[in-house]
Amino acid sequence: MGAVTTRVHCKGKPVMEDIALDEVSRYADAPDAWLWIDLCGPTKADLDVLAGELGLHDLAVEDALEPHQRPKLDQYESHLFLSCHAVHLDREAGELEKHEIDVFIGDSWLVTVRADDAWSLRPVVERWERTQDIEAHGVSYLLYGLLDAVVDGYFEAVEAFDEFYDEVSEGIFADTPLAPSEQKHWFGMRRALVRFHRLVVPMREAVSALLRHDSSFLGDDLRPYYQDVYDHILRVSESSESLRDLVSTIVETNLSLRDYRQNQIMKKVTSWAAIIAGPTLVTGYYGMNVPFPGSGTHGGAITATAVTFLLSIGLYLTFRLREWL
Repeated sequence: MGAVTTRVHCKGKPVMEDIALDEVSRYADAPDAWLWIDLCGPTKADLDVLAGELGLHDLAVEDALEPHQRPKLDQYESHLFLSCHAVHLDREAGELEKHEIDVFIGDSWLVTVRADDAWSLRPVVERWERTQDIEAHGVSYLLYGLLDAVVDGYFEAVEAFDEFYDEVSEGIFADTPLAPSEQKHWFGMRRALVRFHRLVVPMREAVSALLRHDSSFLGDDLRPYYQDVYDHILRVSESSESLRDLVSTIVETNLSLRDYRQNQIMKKVTSWAAIIAGPTLVTGYYGMNVPFPGSGTHGGAITATAVTFLLSIGLYLTFRLREWL
């Protein structure tokens, strides 16, 4: 059995905790009360018991047990099922850590399901305890606090990506080529950005579906809060799109600069090879084992030396004028 946290709120205050899963149904329909249940690393038996108590749909329970769910919002007869992911970007390692959070949403109860405690709900719970809005809105405010914390993590990830690629943009024109370890880091961050974008876009659709949900779950007073969450996720989505375009531009620019530097090196190598080829031609000609004008005389030696120097100097000046050297 995984770690289980249960809490009953009545008029905005927690009044009871540590309720057994097979007894939650008696508190789920209590007047002026809201029930929150958190399952960390639950087993199938835990969710089966909870499904029997709260009437959870079999497909929703199956989704909660299966890892790597895509962010989505499913509507069932008696409840909603939301799957979302909290994220953390490790810039040093170039890895995006994601933590799946599945949420069952009823009229008077909220169930959160996590695979482990790597992403803590403590800040969210402390926020619930500090505010009085929970008294007026109940479960809808609990869900808002959770979504707002998740989206705040998206903003932190976007800022980290933005800072990283600003540094990359500034250093891309440096004369020193990238080391293999830096290239691997670049690739890791690019892959992390792609994974992040794949989480953000469906999350935007899930929040949008929650806003369009044709029930009184949100209420007129709380709808602007959810609209604010949607606006934030929309900004994150647009930022991730812009970052992907920026990354593509950086990669193309880096390839162009690499080709340019390679051409410059090839120009220098070719120019020096041509300069060396001049003396080689002269000495090779005068080194033939056949009689030729000036063979065996001082004049021939002077002529060969003069031609060698003049040809080398002429080629060197020519390449310098063309800025190949």
